[in-house]
Amino acid sequence: MSDTSLAPIRAPKVTMARTGLIGAALIVIGLVALFAGARFGLMLAIGLGFGVALEGLRFGFAGPWRAMILRREPAGILAQFLAIALVACVAIPLLTAHPEELSGAQAPIGWAMIGGAFVFGAAMQVVLGCGSGTLVNAGSGNPVGLLALPFFAIGSFAGAYHLIWWTGLGALPILTLRGIPGLAVTLAGLALLAGLFWALGKPGSRRVPTRYLVAALVLAALAIANLVVAGQPWGVVYGLGLWAAKGAVALGADLSGSAFWAASGSVERLRSSVLTDYTSLTDFGLIAGAFGVAAWRRGGLAQPLPSYPARAWVATVIAGLLLGYSSRLAFGCNVGAFFSGIATGSLHGWVWFVAAFAGAFVGIRLRPLVGLEART
Repeated sequence: MSDTSLAPIRAPKVTMARTGLIGAALIVIGLVALFAGARFGLMLAIGLGFGVALEGLRFGFAGPWRAMILRREPAGILAQFLAIALVACVAIPLLTAHPEELSGAQAPIGWAMIGGAFVFGAAMQVVLGCGSGTLVNAGSGNPVGLLALPFFAIGSFAGAYHLIWWTGLGALPILTLRGIPGLAVTLAGLALLAGLFWALGKPGSRRVPTRYLVAALVLAALAIANLVVAGQPWGVVYGLGLWAAKGAVALGADLSGSAFWAASGSVERLRSSVLTDYTSLTDFGLIAGAFGVAAWRRGGLAQPLPSYPARAWVATVIAGLLLGYSSRLAFGCNVGAFFSGIATGSLHGWVWFVAAFAGAFVGIRLRPLVGLEART
């Protein structure tokens, strides 16, 4: 029997499955809105949007950095800069006008932050996924992402546990850009970076594909919605650490010895449902959105287990732990520090990008050494 003759039989099943995916997403969003509140249901919907956009448009952060370093293809990074610029045009004026209602991704620049960003940049190239990338990879059924994710969460919890000690090593005061001058400086800096990467790019590979432009527009719109609805910018790492912290408490762990987890805000979140934590909801949405896109595609979840050597899986576990731990020291990942940091006027976002990009060179060289196939 030919493939053509099978099409009429398979099509209704595919349509029903896709209708089921959409229906399930709407039901879950409705249930969260009903039991936790409309704002939390909306945050889950925003998270789903992030997951669908990143997986559906094959866009991310680690991949474009790798493409630039290995092949001098700047298109992905240029799209990232565009998305950040679009968010900054809305976020910085909003933060300036409503400082008590909205908060940015501000953090101090210090030794731990710089070192954490460097380690994160290396580890994310080992597993080919940053914070959002690891969630998307896990949601789409990628075996490396599935293994790295729980250790990312454990590492984030541990990094937060020790965070105050690390920041005590020395840091500058939090420096932010606000108002029209701050926005102008941010846009000028992004334009300079874009020009630099464009100039370093290989001729013929500088054009930004349409899907990257669409991804930049969609991510910017969702990030702005995240800021307005949650009152805080898009982030990833805190939610993962909170999940591990809740697990530790459930197992009887005493977190009072950590200045971070013993703080009143953290204690309140540990006692509350994860369905009332904005970052957790967007993280759940990222995973579910990526799962939905992968399931939408025929055979999207049928990923065979790669034939990596044992050391590759050990390296994945270690890299997952380092991703979580280092991102807490660096006050975020590509999303919380780089994307949201720069977009909301925090100078630490710029320093984070430089340190993490330098670390990416190391991670790219480590990947084949630990038995993970080099992908270009």
